[in-house]
Amino acid sequence: MKTAITEMFGIEHPIIQGGMHYVGFAELAAAVSNAGGLGIITGLTQRSASDLANEIARCKDMTDKPFGVNLTFLPALTPPDYPAYAQAIVDGGVKIVETAGRNPEPVLPILKDAGIKIIHKCTSVRHALKAQRIGCDAASVDGFECGGHPGEDDVPNMILLPRAADELEIPFVASGGMADGRSLVASLAMGAEGMNMGTRFIATREAPVHDNVKAAIVAASELDTRLIMRPLRNTERVLSNDAVERLLAKERELGSELQFEDILPEVAGVYPRIMTEGDMDAGAWSCGMVAGLILDIPTCQELIDRIMSEAERIIDERLARIRNA
Repeated sequence: MKTAITEMFGIEHPIIQGGMHYVGFAELAAAVSNAGGLGIITGLTQRSASDLANEIARCKDMTDKPFGVNLTFLPALTPPDYPAYAQAIVDGGVKIVETAGRNPEPVLPILKDAGIKIIHKCTSVRHALKAQRIGCDAASVDGFECGGHPGEDDVPNMILLPRAADELEIPFVASGGMADGRSLVASLAMGAEGMNMGTRFIATREAPVHDNVKAAIVAASELDTRLIMRPLRNTERVLSNDAVERLLAKERELGSELQFEDILPEVAGVYPRIMTEGDMDAGAWSCGMVAGLILDIPTCQELIDRIMSEAERIIDERLARIRNA
């Protein structure tokens, strides 16, 4: 299956593994790339630019296929040394970067001068248009269904993707709610050139997270996520657990007086305890509504092969049969 995204990134299948905190290590990125998709290392999970350089080298030892690095630009009192991270990417010979969060424009010259392709994750058409204006090569359009930060507009992909297709000149992939061949065909039908999966790739054999995390995703339904930090306009979709319910109780109790400091115990520094140690009530962690479609823990190769086979059957058989009826 050839699309603008497979051609741009030099990959076999139009499937991207999104950057995920304490998930996007070399093991997962290499497994996705070896299976014909585009694996992504999460840059800021690495504590320094030199650590990122080492992770890139590890990934290169595991695959000779293209892979990328995610750089997420977050508000912080002491921001990461983004230029140093960008330089580590350049020095490591990586040719694809997924940016997310705030405007990535300050580091674009470092990356673009090295011939790196940039795909920016956006939760609205206006943000995707801004990414296009500043020189990003592609966009990852993130619908309201997604795990992590869906923005504040609450527009689901059935509306957001066709709107993006109407407005954008650069190619884009669908993100949020993606799990299988049906997701891929629907995304292509609405104008996307592929899809980005996050939560689905956590529940794979190669994902370097605790088995408790994978089991929680498989056990969850589409009704088991919650939106937190809405009063702070930093909305995040997470899987429900005891910590999340405590956080939501604080939000209800404090109302407009809620400060970020009030919820620090539920959100600060919890990812290592969850993803590495398997403490499922340690705090809030990103998870999409797509958990309701995730019923097993395959290898990345099995998952991607299954998605492509299902997509081809839908296109060649079901849709053809309907058209010829």
